[in-house]
Amino acid sequence: MSVTQDGDKSGSVPSRVRRALRGPRPEKVPSLVGTACTVIGLIDIAAGVFPRFRASRMHAIAEVLPGTLGPLSAALSLSVGVLLLLLAHGLKRHKRRAWRAAVILLPVGAVAQFVYRHSVIGVLFSLLLLALLLRHRGEFAALPDPRSRWKALANFVLMGAGSLALGLVIVSAHPGRVIGSPSLSDRLEHVLYGLFGVEGPVGYRGGVDWTVGYSLGALGLLTAITTIYLAFRPEHPVARLTEDDETRLRALLAKHGGRDSLGHFALRRDKGVVFSPSGKAAVCYRVVSGVMLASGDPIGDVEAWPGAIERFMDEAKAHSWTPAVMGCSETGGEVWTRETGLDALELGDEAVVDVADFSLTGRAMRNVRQMVKRIERNGYTTRVRRARDLPEDELEAIRRAAADWRGTDTERGFSMALGRIGDAADGDAVIATAHKADAESGASPYGDLKAIIHFVPWGMDGMSLELMRRDRSADPGMNELLIVAALQAAPRLGITRVSLNFAMFRSALARGEKLGAGPVLRVWRGLLVFLSRWFQIESLYKFNAKFQPHWEPRFVVYRSTRDLPRIGFAAMQAEGFVTLAPPRPFRRRSAGRTARPCAHITPPAGEREVRAA
Repeated sequence: MSVTQDGDKSGSVPSRVRRALRGPRPEKVPSLVGTACTVIGLIDIAAGVFPRFRASRMHAIAEVLPGTLGPLSAALSLSVGVLLLLLAHGLKRHKRRAWRAAVILLPVGAVAQFVYRHSVIGVLFSLLLLALLLRHRGEFAALPDPRSRWKALANFVLMGAGSLALGLVIVSAHPGRVIGSPSLSDRLEHVLYGLFGVEGPVGYRGGVDWTVGYSLGALGLLTAITTIYLAFRPEHPVARLTEDDETRLRALLAKHGGRDSLGHFALRRDKGVVFSPSGKAAVCYRVVSGVMLASGDPIGDVEAWPGAIERFMDEAKAHSWTPAVMGCSETGGEVWTRETGLDALELGDEAVVDVADFSLTGRAMRNVRQMVKRIERNGYTTRVRRARDLPEDELEAIRRAAADWRGTDTERGFSMALGRIGDAADGDAVIATAHKADAESGASPYGDLKAIIHFVPWGMDGMSLELMRRDRSADPGMNELLIVAALQAAPRLGITRVSLNFAMFRSALARGEKLGAGPVLRVWRGLLVFLSRWFQIESLYKFNAKFQPHWEPRFVVYRSTRDLPRIGFAAMQAEGFVTLAPPRPFRRRSAGRTARPCAHITPPAGEREVRAA
C-alpha cells in the first residue's frame, strides 16, 4: 500500500469508501438526545403555561423526564423548557458546549425530582440519560461556530419577541381567574411590566397572579442572561484570508489558475482556506448558518485536490458544519463526490465566449449589433484597460461610482464576486468603462463616466466577469456595449476566452421552450419563468445567450437531500440576497442627484451582478 504526497493511501480499500467511512456522518445518539430535549422542552413550556396541562395524564407521564419538575413551579418548568430548546439544536450538531450544559442540567434535574417530588423513577431516568451522554461524550466534540457581537442583538430580538408572544399566552391562559375584562393593550402592558419583574394592570384571583408574575419574570431573566452572555463572551471572529494565505493562493493560481474561471474569486478576503498537506492545493470557504460553503473547484494541482478536500471535510466534522460546494465544474464535482461520498446536482451553466469566434456579423447578432451602433451614435465611447494602467485618481472615481450605483446596503456576491476594484494586487484585472461628454456631466461627481464592468484574471489568457454597474441616467444597453468592447479589445490584451455570467437552470429553460417538450419539463420551465419575476432567472439566461457562448455546466455538491434547503438559505446569505444584519439607516447620496437602485439584476445565489437591458 503506497502513500502519496498528500497522505492519501491507495490499495485494497477504495478511496471513496474509505473517506466516506471517515467523513462526517449523522450519529444516532446526538440526534436522539437533541430530539428528546426538544420534546421535553415543549412539554415543560406547556406545563408552565397551561394549568390544565399540568394536571393532565400526559404531564403525569412526562414529568419523570429530565427538567420536568411538576409541582415545583410553573416558572421553573417554563425556564427549563426554554433552556432545553436552546440546547437541543447544539446537541444535534454534536456541540461540546451544549453537551457540557446538558451534563450540568441533568444532575440538577435529578436532585429536583427527588427533593420536590420524591420521584425515584425521575431520578433514575435523569441519571440514565446522563450516563448516555457520558458514554458517548466522544460524539459531542464539535468546536464552536464563528461568532460576533451581532448574535447578542439577534438573540435579544428573537428572545424578546418570543417572550412577548409566550407572555401573552401566559396572561390569557387563566380566563376564569381574571378580574374584569382587560383589553389586549392591558394584557400587552402586563407582559412588558412582568418581563422586568414589575406587577402589571391585569389582576387575578386565587394566587394565579404569583404564577403569572414568576413565569413572566423567568422569561425576562432568560432573555437578559442569554443576551448578556452572548454580548460579553470572548469573540470568535469569522475566518479571514491572511496575507500569507493570499500569497500562497496567488502562487497556486499562477501555476494552475487557467483550469477554473472562478479561481481568482478564491482571493476574497472574507473567506477562510484549508491547504492540502503538500501545500499544492487549497479549498476556500465561508461558514454561514452552520454550513461550510466552498465555491468553485479547489485551487492548485488536481492531483493534490484530494488532500485539500480531506482537510476541508475534517474541518467540517470538527465543528459539525454541513459541507457544501457551490458552482464547481464537472471535473471538480467528480473529484468531490469520489473522495467524500457526497452527491452532486447540476445547478446551471456558465456562459463562456471564445474571443476568436466572436463577431457582430450575422443574423444571430443583429440585436446586439443594432443596440451597440445606436448607443455609439448617441455619443458614447468606451475604454478597456488593465487595472494597473489606470491612474489612481481615476481608479478611486471608479470605486466610488461602483459603490454609489450599487443600490443595496451590502455588496452582493460570494462564489463569483471579488468584492473589490482596483486593488494593487489585482493589477491584471480588466476594467471597461463607458463615457459620454454632455452638459449634464458637469453635475455628476464622476464626470463623463456612465458605466463600468470589471473582469478578474482567468489564468494567463482569460478573464471572468465580476460585476457590472451603470448610472441610471445612462441609456439602456450599457452592458451590451461594454461586453462587446471588452471582447473586441481582448486580442490586444492577450485574452482568448471570456467567462460571462452563470445562468441558473439554463438547460431546463432551453429545453422547455423547444417543440416537443414534455409536460413535466414545461411545468418546471413555467415555474422558473414565474420565479424570474424576483430572481431574473430567464432574463439572465437570455442576456447571456445574446453573445453566442458555449455553456459549461456547474454543480452544487451536498451531503443529503434534506440539507439542500439549508444550503440554499446559507448560499443566499453568503451572496447577500438575505441579510440578518440591521440595514443602514441612511445611504450616502451623490452630490447633485438622488441615489437610486442601480440597474443590475439580483439573481439567485451563485450568479454575478448583471443588468439584462
